[in-house]
Amino acid sequence: MKMTLNEHLRELKIRLIISICIMFVAVCINYVYADKVFQFLLAPLAEVLAAQNISRNLIYTGLTEAFITKIKIAIFTGVFFSAPIVAWQIYRFIAPGLFKRERMAFIPYLIFSPILFFTGAFLVYAYIMPLAWGFFISFEGDLSATMPLILEAKISEYISLVIGLIIAFGAAFQLPLVLILLVHVGFLKVEKLVAFRRYAIVLIFLVAAIITPPDVLSQVALAVPLVLLYEISILICKRINKAK
Repeated sequence: MKMTLNEHLRELKIRLIISICIMFVAVCINYVYADKVFQFLLAPLAEVLAAQNISRNLIYTGLTEAFITKIKIAIFTGVFFSAPIVAWQIYRFIAPGLFKRERMAFIPYLIFSPILFFTGAFLVYAYIMPLAWGFFISFEGDLSATMPLILEAKISEYISLVIGLIIAFGAAFQLPLVLILLVHVGFLKVEKLVAFRRYAIVLIFLVAAIITPPDVLSQVALAVPLVLLYEISILICKRINKAK
């Protein structure tokens, strides 16, 4: 059934209100549990310090820094967990304007996008952070022979770094969905993906070097999965072309 412009605008308004309410509730809930989330995000650093028998405290130098950091954690985790529901609301808004085949084609993207994001987030949390924090802590005492050089990390800087890494890795793991979608709509040819493979590998390692901490292990830990995802994207795109 066709909808008038006013009906489309009303539907858009409803979806926006639902999405905003869901995100607001999620942020409020996560504010209550922000301390536990902070302990979870702090765990990789705490484990590295404990393994080296180092005792350290996180500090804050601004009067409002700790409170603002707690708000930042609540917003990040609230958006993080409510994003799939918001994406579903967006899909429900655009679905009436699509053919049945097009609607069914969108479902895998809605399913696999959060899965890939969570996979990237898990990789950076479980493997990249311990490696990176160990690398950074190794600089203690290296730069000064006369005065001890020790780590006194600021709470806001630490949380900003962790959140930035999680977002970067989660976004990077969306690569296969972006490529498959471009091929699916005809904007990109699978033959070009194959021909561009060597340059893509170089580009992936370059991006990995930019968004990861400056140690080889972290860069390789991101680049290798992305190269594998690129190859998987090519295989899926070939199957899509055969199915057409």
